[in-house]
Amino acid sequence: MEEFKKQAKEKMEKSIESLRNDFASMRTGRASLSIIDGIRIDAYGSQMKIDQVASMAVPESRLLTIQPWDPKMIQPIEKAILKSDLGINPTNDGKIIRLAIPQLTEERRKQIVKLAHKKAEESKIAVRNIRRDINEKIKKHGKDNNVSKDLIKDEGDELQTITDKYIKKIDEILHHKEAEIMEV
Repeated sequence: MEEFKKQAKEKMEKSIESLRNDFASMRTGRASLSIIDGIRIDAYGSQMKIDQVASMAVPESRLLTIQPWDPKMIQPIEKAILKSDLGINPTNDGKIIRLAIPQLTEERRKQIVKLAHKKAEESKIAVRNIRRDINEKIKKHGKDNNVSKDLIKDEGDELQTITDKYIKKIDEILHHKEAEIMEV
């Protein structure tokens, strides 16, 4: 039955990783390359990520720079940024695109915190669903192999302990992100 707990831990770890990725793309008022990670541009007849056609940097805490390797790519990159829901207007000097990250308003910070809470709750639900599925596998395995009810209950209790650990981890990640967003 150890393989069931191992399976649960692996799946729960993937839920945590997914939450971290979701949080990385949330704007916090500071420049971070992760906010433009999901943006795709039309380049050379296909959809590409910005980092596949340009070098990116964070020279200041509230500024991102994108320098296309091919100057013809400035227009498609700007168009893709404007179409995204970032709410940032790019400026360029013909060689480099600059994205000035505006200061977030208190209202916008609260909206982002709400979104973070929603994402964290979705992760908790995913972890609980994993627990439920693995619990069912443990019970079925126990029934099929004549395992005592006490042993099945003990396994279920251990699985609950693992679940509680991951729920706590999600709360800690959320608390950290919330502090980062509300920081002025």
